[in-house]
Amino acid sequence: MSITPEVSMAIDPSTLSGERRDLIESLQVHRGFLLQTVQGLTEEQARTRSTISVLNLAGLIKHVALTEAGWLAFAKEGPSSMSMEWPEVDWNDPVIQERMATGDMRHDEFNLLGDETLESMLAFYAKVADETDAFIAEADLDVSHPLPEAPWFTPGATRSVRRVAIHIIGETAQHAGHADFLREAIDGAKTMG
Repeated sequence: MSITPEVSMAIDPSTLSGERRDLIESLQVHRGFLLQTVQGLTEEQARTRSTISVLNLAGLIKHVALTEAGWLAFAKEGPSSMSMEWPEVDWNDPVIQERMATGDMRHDEFNLLGDETLESMLAFYAKVADETDAFIAEADLDVSHPLPEAPWFTPGATRSVRRVAIHIIGETAQHAGHADFLREAIDGAKTMG
């Protein structure tokens, strides 16, 4: 059975004005590019590592959905929503750097586990997308929260709801590009071109 994902359109950007319209429309466009990469694939194909990378299409959908959900929670609730309880890690340790580079430290986030399926991830992603779009349509985009302490954040940095939306757009676009390469390696299909 092949999958036919649909881009969630719970919020029609044309009903909004200015910045909110642009943010939601951009999110929906890049989600559409990402979702198009699994169009017509079987579950097995979507889980295939089609390149030397550890990535697969189903895992990318999962990662993007979880990332968007995490940033949405941050935009709504602030840093308490982000679990940053890392064990003491020496980020300069060559073994840690290699594990980060190969994706080994984030294996579960980029792969379907247990009873997870592409279909269940697509449903989860659609739910997250609807919640994100509804929040952006109504939220005060200037509200800022401090980022939690982590090696990849500048100490004392903050993010506004607006910047979170822009980050989600960038994250989605970046992974839609990754997904395009993965899909092309499976059967030659491309989202553009």
